[in-house]
Amino acid sequence: IGLTVINLFLLVFLLAQIRRADAQGVAPVLRGRALQIVDTQDRIRAELLVYEAETVNSKKYPDTVLFRMADPKGGPVVKLSASEKGSALGLSDDVNGRVELHANRDKGNFLKVVSREGREQLIKP
Repeated sequence: IGLTVINLFLLVFLLAQIRRADAQGVAPVLRGRALQIVDTQDRIRAELLVYEAETVNSKKYPDTVLFRMADPKGGPVVKLSASEKGSALGLSDDVNGRVELHANRDKGNFLKVVSREGREQLIKP
């Protein structure tokens, strides 16, 4: 009976230690190359990506961080990007077109409105 009581005491003590260790095991930083948020149907609804600098068809693209949120159909509704050349915010839908706000070191700051037919209007300060 004494040995059983001691074993029971040790079991309760060890279980208490495990719970306490779990509560303190929160990492202060989450690190990775990309982050994706998916819905219950496993469709990507939001993602945070890092693109390294590259050259495609003799056009240079700088290192870029991109945050994109999508609707349930997968269309990009919100895009926010940042690179060494500046940043941009894009809002779009499948019906009316898109709106882009740019702060760019090379091209300056501007607002671009694009209709669904592809007509563009630029607004510069």
